[in-house]
Amino acid sequence: MTSIKNELISNELGYIFEEELVNDLIKIGKLKSIRADETIIQIGEKIQFLPIILDGSIKVVRENERGEELLLYYIESGDTCAMTLQCCMKSALSEVKAIAMEPSEIVMIPLEMMEVWMAKYSSWRSYILQSYHVRIQELIETIDAIAFMRLDERLLKYLKDHAKLLGTLEVIVTHQQIAEDLHSSRVVISRLLKQLETKGQIIINRNKIILKSI
Repeated sequence: MTSIKNELISNELGYIFEEELVNDLIKIGKLKSIRADETIIQIGEKIQFLPIILDGSIKVVRENERGEELLLYYIESGDTCAMTLQCCMKSALSEVKAIAMEPSEIVMIPLEMMEVWMAKYSSWRSYILQSYHVRIQELIETIDAIAFMRLDERLLKYLKDHAKLLGTLEVIVTHQQIAEDLHSSRVVISRLLKQLETKGQIIINRNKIILKSI
């Protein structure tokens, strides 16, 4: 496990951070393997570690009191979650849920190292600031999609984003999962998927949607 952790951190983060920080990550970080569809962070959970994705991909969602979800953004290899960062800085409870899209490996960084590394490593400061910037841009894109795009357009964008993230034209997802991510109903999503199939943009199989192109 130690050799796997060392290799993953060196390969995925070695080009981002200076050698001394990479060595600190190897020494201090705790490697965690995540199953597909496993929840990593729950809403209301006390954040004790900062997660950095080494392999795989994670989706970050908001959830209301009725358990209804809305997809905010994805994070993948080399990324961390800006919403988690915010909670770390404020010692607050998590305001989002993070779920693995596929089998993933993450390295967990103790919160006390956040401020230490901010003062010590310029690459860490740049990484944290860039993470905030990228996630804010993605949140703006999500808001724009909700406000200005029709649901069928949001659906096709969702499928293409999903496919790009996983590197395949085959999106393994149920109609109910899509409905939850887009904050819609399964009946509406099924109807819109059928329309996209009629237009020749997708092929619908059981628990799988195949895009003709990304």
